[in-house]
Amino acid sequence: MAEKTFKITADTGIHARPATLLVNKAGQFQSDITLTYKEKTVNLKSIMGVMSLGVGQGADVTIKAEGSDADQALAAIEEVIKGGLGE
Repeated sequence: MAEKTFKITADTGIHARPATLLVNKAGQFQSDITLTYKEKTVNLKSIMGVMSLGVGQGADVTIKAEGSDADQALAAIEEVIKGGLGE
């Protein structure tokens, strides 16, 4: 299992476009990947789940990947987040 916490720094938080990028990237991997925000956890492969969290600027989110390609999945998602969403 791989897990990492990120701070969302984008002015708009995780709105539709970045959520789509994250969901599409997560969908490329076999592992189960979740996003946790304010003690609520959703499947990162579900656009509706991610959007339902309402993650705003300054939020801390935890991404967890579990499966055969968990480390690769987390690294790829980290690239997406660090590409303009957060740190």
